Amino acid sequence: MSEKSRICIVGGGFGGLYTALRLSEFPWQNGAKPEITLIDKSDRFLFSPLLYELITEEMQSWEIAPPFAEILANTGVMFQQGSVTDIDIEAKKVTVDGDITIDYDKLVLATGGKTPVDIVPGAKEYALPFRSLNDAFRLQEELRLLEEANHDKIRVAVVGGGYSGVELACKLAARLGEKGRIRIIERGEQILKDSPDFNRETAIEALEKNHIWQDLETEVAQLEAQSISLEYKGQTDVIPVDLVLWTVGNQISELVTKLPLEQNEKGLLKIEPNLLVKGRDDVYAIGDVADCYDAEGNPVPATAQVAFQQSDYCAWNLWASATNRPLLSFRYQPLGEMMTLGVDNATISGLGIKLDGSMAYIARRLIYLYRLPTLKHQLTVGLNWITQPLVELLSS
Repeated sequence: MSEKSRICIVGGGFGGLYTALRLSEFPWQNGAKPEITLIDKSDRFLFSPLLYELITEEMQSWEIAPPFAEILANTGVMFQQGSVTDIDIEAKKVTVDGDITIDYDKLVLATGGKTPVDIVPGAKEYALPFRSLNDAFRLQEELRLLEEANHDKIRVAVVGGGYSGVELACKLAARLGEKGRIRIIERGEQILKDSPDFNRETAIEALEKNHIWQDLETEVAQLEAQSISLEYKGQTDVIPVDLVLWTVGNQISELVTKLPLEQNEKGLLKIEPNLLVKGRDDVYAIGDVADCYDAEGNPVPATAQVAFQQSDYCAWNLWASATNRPLLSFRYQPLGEMMTLGVDNATISGLGIKLDGSMAYIARRLIYLYRLPTLKHQLTVGLNWITQPLVELLSS
């Protein structure tokens, strides 16, 4: 790379932001540090594993969504807020909001995905995804309106029996209490099918304890304003519902799928082991947009943990290519899985550890505190966690 080399990172999720932060820490030679630009449509980074805590108001939005300007202060990384409207791979230009052009020498695609809610008739109109800060705010408002209406019961359907669906259902049960009538709709034979047995069994216990119904081997046929049609073994039932949350599927943005880059049948970008897009020496792909595999040839899950690990390799390889060092092949290391199961309850499984209940709840919080992007934010959030019980006690 020349002295004026430029690295452009599209997407400020776990993959994009942590790549930028890691790049800013490398020992670049005098004057050789590139211009690093991070682009995201939001002004805030979202620590998505803690998004569920907003439902029960265990955490506040500022704790899990600090501004990029605050995170990137004193790092030398430039932040550009806006929606990327075009990427010209050959000209090496990224266009933001139709009129802002950013030139690059190296490009990192970390745009993530979105939850498709147009698969089933009525889902686009009546189902809520739960993936962004705005999704959480919208859900909070819907819950507030339902609670203020003072119904005898609030009927909620959560579509998808994976981690997101189970965590959502348990947090909703904790918030709604006896008023809640919650069901998880899963097309497979069991919830959390790819999870460790310990996590699955602990989750099933939590669902049963919270009286959360499991509709297994069940498909959603249609949504209406106040009902959901479910298909089970050829039979269709129409069930009244106040709120439907959609947690299944991952859709890659058209911005990425229309690029002249190799893709698999799902639109994921095919990459080399070093995270470079196949056929390119200037474009990296990480996170939900990358068709990535572990050492055994199995596809890695689309999780924050994977994107976090990829960011280290991506940053290293960008630095290595600039300093004539060898590029590293990505090696995914499963560090275990954590899941919140309501208030003061969670489960952790991995690296020989199995924890559930309040101890797992505390451990999960502390692990995520350590993963927050900057030391300053870690200290601010940690101090708030310590002092909040005292504030509540004094104000009671």
